[in-house]
Amino acid sequence: MSQNVRQIAEDILRREGGYVNDPGDPGGATNFGVTVHTMRRLGLDLDGDGDVDAADVRRLTREQALSIFLEHYYHRPRVAELPDALQASVFDMYVNAGGNAVKILQRLLGRMGFPVGVDGAIGPQTIRAAQAAAGAAPAHLADAYGIARRNYYFELADRRPASRKYARSRAGGKGGWITRAEEFISPRYHLSAAAFAERVSAWG
Repeated sequence: MSQNVRQIAEDILRREGGYVNDPGDPGGATNFGVTVHTMRRLGLDLDGDGDVDAADVRRLTREQALSIFLEHYYHRPRVAELPDALQASVFDMYVNAGGNAVKILQRLLGRMGFPVGVDGAIGPQTIRAAQAAAGAAPAHLADAYGIARRNYYFELADRRPASRKYARSRAGGKGGWITRAEEFISPRYHLSAAAFAERVSAWG
């Protein structure tokens, strides 16, 4: 890879921030991007009281979060076996959206003429298709995936008004979801302020 995977994980931590417990977020209590649901699945009872709840999420350290990212969102899902151009963005999206990160890629591969099953899991078929897509469009695959991520966020906010605060800031500009996706998109494909305002105008 052109970028050390630990540095990619550090960048994800920077984007995720610290502890939050937003009632409007289906993920529930979250720290450094690790949700209480993930911690329950992994059995991380950090305070030793017999359950995993928000108190345990608060206790999570940066180093523990990094370890979870690398093991459960990079190595085990087989992100490391995707083309280099995709790895940082898919890794970042996997932390943010779980298996939906892979479904976004699988749907994109289908649109590019490399159809695969859309199951949210990176297997041999998805790896081969991604490699073929990278060979066919080496200069465009990363942008295409980043744009597909951005569209996923917009569509999620279209369907779920409570999520719109993550896509549009209080001031009316791009929210965290959109700026996050655009970190992985070439500047020439970033939405202008006017284009963004037009895209979200139906939200009121």
